[in-house]
Amino acid sequence: MKVLYKTQATATGGRTGSAATSDGAFKVTLVTPKELGGPGGEGNNPEQLFASGYSACFLGALKFVASQQKLKIADDSTVTADVGIGARDDGGGFGLDVALSISLPGVERSVAEDLVARAHVVCPYSHATRNGLDVRLTVL
Repeated sequence: MKVLYKTQATATGGRTGSAATSDGAFKVTLVTPKELGGPGGEGNNPEQLFASGYSACFLGALKFVASQQKLKIADDSTVTADVGIGARDDGGGFGLDVALSISLPGVERSVAEDLVARAHVVCPYSHATRNGLDVRLTVL
């Protein structure tokens, strides 16, 4: 693979700590949710960051595949990622539960479903999770 862009981030303190990119453009305070035994409160957690990244990346993939078909995705199109975490059924650790809800205003449903299927192939987050995570896709 020819790398076109690369970034670097470092986390300190694990789920209750901080993370920042090496260029200083992004910094976040990390707080473990109460549901996972943490203090909760101000800050974010890795699941929120993953949901934000995946939803943005998937929308970018949708725009890419639409442009290949000479279609334009409306500016108010959205991808919402619901990300959950819990103990895996095999008892071997933790797993993620992910569902993407896609809204493409002005796009015929069958066309939207085709674009979503194509974007799921193109999106690097979808590709990275393909063999270890069942991502549910819903066109709204």
